[in-house]
Amino acid sequence: MCLAIPAKIISKKDDACIIDISGVQREASLMLVPEAKVGDYVIVHAGFAIHTLDKKDAEETLQMFKDIEKLKE
Repeated sequence: MCLAIPAKIISKKDDACIIDISGVQREASLMLVPEAKVGDYVIVHAGFAIHTLDKKDAEETLQMFKDIEKLKE
């Protein structure tokens, strides 16, 4: 099973980018979604961005994760 968490593209160079997930930054490939741009949200699997997300949907999903974390406290 894979957990899909929206990641925001914070920089892009050619077919690579740096993504941010809750302050954690990683490099990812954009070979599968070359149209993605800085500021877009993507789903990343095994180092590859595989799908772009609508900003509203991505932010709602991230808020749900924050709400779940609060319930654990």
